[in-house]
Amino acid sequence: MMIAAVAGTFSVLHDGHKELIRKAFEEGDRVLVGITNDAMTSAEGKAAVPLHIRRKGLEEFLSSMNKPSIVFEIDDIYGPRDLMDPADVLVVTEETLPNAKKVNDDRAKRGVAPLRVSVVPLKMAFDDSKISSSDILKGRYARNGDGDVMDIAVGSANFVKVEAVRSVMERIFGDVRITPLDVCTGVPEQPFGDDTVKGAANRATNAIDGHDLSVGIEAGVFETPFGLYDFQYCAILDKEGKMTVGTGMGFRYPDKVAELVREGDTVGEAVKKVYGNTDIGKKQGAIGLLSKGLIDRKALTEQSVTAAMVPRIWDE
Repeated sequence: MMIAAVAGTFSVLHDGHKELIRKAFEEGDRVLVGITNDAMTSAEGKAAVPLHIRRKGLEEFLSSMNKPSIVFEIDDIYGPRDLMDPADVLVVTEETLPNAKKVNDDRAKRGVAPLRVSVVPLKMAFDDSKISSSDILKGRYARNGDGDVMDIAVGSANFVKVEAVRSVMERIFGDVRITPLDVCTGVPEQPFGDDTVKGAANRATNAIDGHDLSVGIEAGVFETPFGLYDFQYCAILDKEGKMTVGTGMGFRYPDKVAELVREGDTVGEAVKKVYGNTDIGKKQGAIGLLSKGLIDRKALTEQSVTAAMVPRIWDE
């Protein structure tokens, strides 16, 4: 059995990545797919989507292949030796070819047979630059490198929100380009009640400049007869000035978290004090922690974006 290996950050899985992966499946009867962990990505200074989102997108694409594969995290260019040593072929791009030499040099030192190296040409964007996740994340073009597509701004630099918008808008419009913009919300860091809707609307309004659509997303807490609830609102504005608003499902915070939020903590601060979890805003979110992974923040955000698009879909 021929084993092929391929690796990458796969921050936004684009057409270049897909060609690389397809080549690996052509070369091997079984494919090993390494994905850089968040620590390695951060050390390289790359702006990248959180690992749990990158990995899910990668695994969804791999499920369409007709051969067995395994996805594993890597924290260097060599990958886990126990997994990589049995591999026969390494698939790389012209850009990452030097890494293949380093991998084979390491194998030679350890008495392991060298990998045959299969090189895939770079996939080019509309402007003749190579397609890259970093440029996709800046909103220069869509996953396929096309710049002449629906142009959508997101009033946030949070990649969880950005990728949630990308997922929904691609299902509706096909190829789109998404531009993250760090804008002023005009509401407190921890919105309560109506400030949540106001924050979403302000984000969309402050991001629309020159774009076809702008999306504002804000999560806030609401007092109800049943306890303190979280609702996430999404506002979508078009260049004609029409705004539509939607919300995702609400969920109740545990009493200990609710008490701290009522006393002035943000949800992130309260969750950290109660559960010791950190940086939930950029990772799975409070909902991911509290639901033990049944739903994460990206999926929750997709609900609110979809709901805000419903009136537009209906009208069209």
